[in-house]
Amino acid sequence: MLIKFLKPLSFIPALLLMYVIFSFSSQDGDTSANLSYEVSYSIVEAGNVVLDADLQPSEIASLATRFNGVVRKLAHMTEYFALAIAVSFPLYVYGLRGFPLMIVAGLFCVAFAASDEFHQSFVDGRGPGVRDVLIDSFGIFWGIILVRIIGWTGRKTIFRPFNRKKKNKGAQEASATEETSYYNSASSVYPPPTQNRPGYQNNRDYSSRNQPSGQNPWGYPNAQPYPGQSSFNGTPQTASGSKKKRQNNAENLSEDMSLKKLIHDLTDKD
Repeated sequence: MLIKFLKPLSFIPALLLMYVIFSFSSQDGDTSANLSYEVSYSIVEAGNVVLDADLQPSEIASLATRFNGVVRKLAHMTEYFALAIAVSFPLYVYGLRGFPLMIVAGLFCVAFAASDEFHQSFVDGRGPGVRDVLIDSFGIFWGIILVRIIGWTGRKTIFRPFNRKKKNKGAQEASATEETSYYNSASSVYPPPTQNRPGYQNNRDYSSRNQPSGQNPWGYPNAQPYPGQSSFNGTPQTASGSKKKRQNNAENLSEDMSLKKLIHDLTDKD
């Protein structure tokens, strides 16, 4: 329940980035140029400290002016790189992956970049540029690729046990459904065992009502009575009855042997 509530909130970073990009595009030409120059000057100044180049302020200003255009283009590419990540990630969470993800997220971000350039045509000192759209598209492409790499790595490492557990649960449910359908279909063809197995009272009632005496109640050609039962509707033979019969056979055999021995003795005397 919590995941279903949080999924729509994953689009909020993309909406915030779109608002920030639109705000930068709404600045007039002088304000935008001064902002990019300040960023360029800060970068050159930081490089001077790290490299210990001992540059003078005039040299730093000259380098900042020279690299101002590059900084502006890198800013364009960076902001749309971040926008592509913010747009692709929630789409990935909703199950849009692979080539469809690149198509949907890429077309959306490129369309927003083109509309942003069109919006700049109404701002003082600004104008649309096809080259800016191409630079933005380059950042969009690598942003989507990064989301795909992170998502694939996460599914193969962090979320792999959860995916395996989900697959096992689905396989068990499918097996249970298949087994249930099998038994349902079997019960429609074969009679329930508690009603038709020989030796049960209901089966004797069933066979006596519907079948001739001593015949197979199911109609199967090769069906045989269970061991210990004389026929399909006969009374099962008990263990005591079988024992008594064996004793009678043994007594009759001993009497026959005694009579034969007596006859043999009389014959020898004669």
